[in-house]
Amino acid sequence: MHELKVLMRALGFQVKKAEVVKMVHDVDPTNEGLVDFALFCQIMAERYAERDPEEEIMKAFQLFDNDSSGKISLKNLRHVARELGEELSENELRAMIDEFDRDNDGEISQDEFLTIMRAGS
Repeated sequence: MHELKVLMRALGFQVKKAEVVKMVHDVDPTNEGLVDFALFCQIMAERYAERDPEEEIMKAFQLFDNDSSGKISLKNLRHVARELGEELSENELRAMIDEFDRDNDGEISQDEFLTIMRAGS
């Protein structure tokens, strides 16, 4: 069960050992505490269905807004691109912001980010 807890945490779920034990016992027909791939898929499908899409989008926004300014600036976008190993020019980064910057302040607000993410889903 420790492995399942580690795997779930790696997938972004903050779970405690007691939660994992309960999840396994809820889906394990033999009550042996073992999880095969099919049971793992069942557990994860249930967990993903419980996630709040708005909350997940805001978590993603916070990854971009690494200075906690409440907006994604050119500097923020450049930092994320570098972290991901992307070598984008200043013009490419500016074009990304300009495409979605509805209030023309040169940055992406939370509302603008939500609009972007909702359009992609």
